[in-house]
Amino acid sequence: MIEKALRELKAGRLILVYDGDGREEETDFVIASRFIRPEHIRIMRKDGGGLICVALHPLIADKLGIPFIVDVWKYASRKYRVFKYLEANDIPYDEKSSFSITVNHRRTFTGITDNDRALTIRELANLADKLLNGYKEDEFGKNFRSPGHVTLLRASEGLLEDRRGHTELSVALMQMAGLTPVATICEMMGDDGNSLDYKEALRYAQERGITFLEGRDIVEYYRKNIGR
Repeated sequence: MIEKALRELKAGRLILVYDGDGREEETDFVIASRFIRPEHIRIMRKDGGGLICVALHPLIADKLGIPFIVDVWKYASRKYRVFKYLEANDIPYDEKSSFSITVNHRRTFTGITDNDRALTIRELANLADKLLNGYKEDEFGKNFRSPGHVTLLRASEGLLEDRRGHTELSVALMQMAGLTPVATICEMMGDDGNSLDYKEALRYAQERGITFLEGRDIVEYYRKNIGR
């Protein structure tokens, strides 16, 4: 199933990933950001309903110079005490949020439309690919602005060693597929006001012929094939 998912990702298709029992217990749409199109944003917006984010390999995040947003707020709390009060030190399923900054591409208008978000994400993936291939010129600030409507996520340094959220799982899938490790993800929400139930998410995938993966299987495959 993992190898089928990797083929789907390389073909520019969406897959679904359930992180695991005892964690968020959520199913996310996952697609390689280099292939993102407005129709993918539309599917995630309508059939997912959660926050559409871009997960970045830590090496790419470092080359872009983007921090964890909690570190920015910790620094800012010296002047704005409200950030100290708002410290995210009680997340029930994790120790630290993977959230980073938000961006729009400078060619977008509001940044929130399907077309605008697809453009921002695709251009971000293109820039990440350049950076990984030795491109030195700083195009990030030249071509993007912040705040924006695309939320960036930093995968943990050890990737799947110490954190196994959708951020790390999706980036690991890109790496295993031989793609630029930048993934677009979105949680599936249920009509009852909660995350979509596992069985309902699986049924959705089966009815539409979408590959469905579980986090534990991704971790096992990654360890065997990447050596971690």
